[in-house]
Amino acid sequence: MKTMYAILGLLAVCATATAFSARTKGGDDSAALVKALARSKHSLASAIQQVSKGSEVALSAKFEFDDKGKLSLSVYAAEKGLAVDAEHNVLKEYGGSPEQSAWAPELEVFKDVEHVARSAQQETLLSITTVSLLDIIAKAEKESKGQVLAITPALDGRKPIFAVKVVSGDKVVESKYGLFGDEDEDEEHEKH
Repeated sequence: MKTMYAILGLLAVCATATAFSARTKGGDDSAALVKALARSKHSLASAIQQVSKGSEVALSAKFEFDDKGKLSLSVYAAEKGLAVDAEHNVLKEYGGSPEQSAWAPELEVFKDVEHVARSAQQETLLSITTVSLLDIIAKAEKESKGQVLAITPALDGRKPIFAVKVVSGDKVVESKYGLFGDEDEDEEHEKH
């Protein structure tokens, strides 16, 4: 039984890495997102801080367009924190408009395989690092003098990283930071 869970876990991690890779190479609405971001009254850091109360921990965060084409700020979270494995945790997403004075996100508890797998991978990666999402956001914004658009713990091949998108001027720059904070992986910057 343990072998079956290990295999399923490994398959979920592989599927999530593939989905992340495909997502980053997919359709690009960066220019529209950069333009819309100017209307936001909230940052990723403030949303992460709002979600991370008690034992709850933010796993990733991003600005995106919702299903209606409106600017949305979303944060994936693990309700019971990083000390509780994904199987026994509540994995969810907070999402809502960042254009209001108060960010009042709706809550979705993940039940589908794609979101559960992605959140489980993010929870696992964050559980083995001492570097926080807020640490990486601060570092990326300081280095780029821009605003972080998205941050996700992920696998780049077999290497654990923080994948970060920053708005710098009117461009989106994608960077990779080492999950353990001791080695930067941001030698590759892609501008959109």
